[in-house]
Amino acid sequence: MSMAAAEVGKSAATSGGGRFDLWLGRLTEWPAAALVVVEICVLFAGVVSRYVINRPLIWSDELASILFLWLAMLGAVVALRRDEHMRLTAVAMLLPPIWQARLRALAAAVVAVFVLEIVAPARAYVEAQWFITTPALEIHDSFRVAAIIVGALLMLLIAVRRLVAGSSLLQMLGALAVVGAVAVGFWLAKPWLMSLGIGNLVVFFVVLVAICVAVGVPIAFSFGVATMSYLAVVTRMPLTIVVSRMDEGMSGLVLLAVPLFVFLGLLIEMTGLARVLVAFMASIVGHVKGGLAYVLLGAMYLVSGISGSKAADMAAVAPALFPEMKQRGAAPGELVALLSASGAMAETIPPSLVLITIGSVTGVSIAALFTGGLLPAAVGALALAIVARLRCRHDDVSGIERASWSEIGKRFVIAVPALILPFVIRAAVVDGIATATEVSTVGIVYTILVGLFVYRQFDWSRVVPILIETASLSGAILLIIGTATAMAWALTQSGFSHSLVATMSAVSGGPLGFLAISILVFTVLGSVLEGIPAIVLFGPLLFPVARALGINEVHYAIVVVLAMGMGLFAPPFGVGFYAACAIGRVSPDAAMSRVWPYLAVLLAATVLIAAVPWLSIGFL
Repeated sequence: MSMAAAEVGKSAATSGGGRFDLWLGRLTEWPAAALVVVEICVLFAGVVSRYVINRPLIWSDELASILFLWLAMLGAVVALRRDEHMRLTAVAMLLPPIWQARLRALAAAVVAVFVLEIVAPARAYVEAQWFITTPALEIHDSFRVAAIIVGALLMLLIAVRRLVAGSSLLQMLGALAVVGAVAVGFWLAKPWLMSLGIGNLVVFFVVLVAICVAVGVPIAFSFGVATMSYLAVVTRMPLTIVVSRMDEGMSGLVLLAVPLFVFLGLLIEMTGLARVLVAFMASIVGHVKGGLAYVLLGAMYLVSGISGSKAADMAAVAPALFPEMKQRGAAPGELVALLSASGAMAETIPPSLVLITIGSVTGVSIAALFTGGLLPAAVGALALAIVARLRCRHDDVSGIERASWSEIGKRFVIAVPALILPFVIRAAVVDGIATATEVSTVGIVYTILVGLFVYRQFDWSRVVPILIETASLSGAILLIIGTATAMAWALTQSGFSHSLVATMSAVSGGPLGFLAISILVFTVLGSVLEGIPAIVLFGPLLFPVARALGINEVHYAIVVVLAMGMGLFAPPFGVGFYAACAIGRVSPDAAMSRVWPYLAVLLAATVLIAAVPWLSIGFL
């Protein structure tokens, strides 16, 4: 009788948990999907009003920015509920099942603690922003940043539910005890940590982050926990700074291209554009070993820089090519490794936001940077193509016949509407029709029209799931960027930047020695800080040193950007690598071991470009 009662109680609990999960899903997924649609409409309306009827909507970017933070936070909530945040599980998978369960409980506890920690600072930040109003709509900025506290509370609900429902009482108490013990240990060690000076950065931003990642804590929350711990233990900074830096990291309007290009990529696949595009490219090189890998590299070279975001560039390419490449037997981890490396390769292709930023903060000619970036990117693409060919040398292509010229011509005609899309997007940016943020909406509208009236393939039942998937994937990526921005700020305030410049200025070996140490340092900075924050922080400090040593500024800029690109896509800290994994829907474990050969040849290409300045400045 007691066993029956227990089963009834368990069933009721499960049913209650299921109803709660369903309620939470409806509360977050539908609004997030609606926000994606609204953002598309607002930005496209801005393009039409400005370029077609010559009556700009002065409030369109402002409204898009307000809604964007809500989209990012609700997307992060959806991703947490669907367990789609990027995490590393390789270490846990090596352990017995009982220890895997314990680590899952510990990871859930760390997530819960982090979101709980930012609730109070988020509330204070919301109150402080009340006194700021937007210039066009005159809306209190608190309505925008309230998204952070709402998202934190919803993620707290999910984390607590996962901790309670996914582990036994003993595992839950054990996880909380470990987190509490670590917190007490840091507090007791405060005098010693403060005596370390800059050395305490290793404790928080290397050791603590590495432990959290190894345990299985999602990457975004690992960065956030390390930053909060550092500020709370060894500084007197208010923790509201973490929230404000997260806001700054996630609210850059150019990042709105991330969800829109994610949606565009999914739309390309749904409407049949991807199918005809891949069929045409495959007809040309599909019979060659590694042929579609060449197509991927070419596609990244073509679309890169359009959105200003590597995540958005990858999101525009991967959904169009990955399904066919998987059907041909490519390992998902290999695809993500190649995608990740191609993102690093394409950092110098104009119109790159990184190049624009480096020109604006250092005074280097942006036009010269655009000219100088094309050939180095081609060198990187060639290096990656060589590795792709070697990796695919054992592929069985005996069953794939070489297409005839008539077949290639037929597929070309069919693929013309799809082939035009990248040129439509690039022309819209270059001709000033749309900004880097707005251009994705032009691509979305074009794709919808082509899907409806040309290829007659548009599955309306998939629209809402695609919108929800867009929000989830975007939220996972943007939360990583937000917490990484907070961590970058903490590193800067620690004095690390000035110490780094002093060390680099004293390096021996003249110009080549300085270039060598710059490659090493910016690879690390790209991994930790991302490209644009690293450029803003260190560009004005290091470019005068390069100039004094007689290094051409365009040459130095290209070398620095390539090095940062490698760091951005290098595990275990590179944000871009995890973004590529999220876009490819592949666990980081499957791609981590496969990405190193590609990054190694990119390093070789970067060294070659550094040693041969003509590759960067020969066409200036």
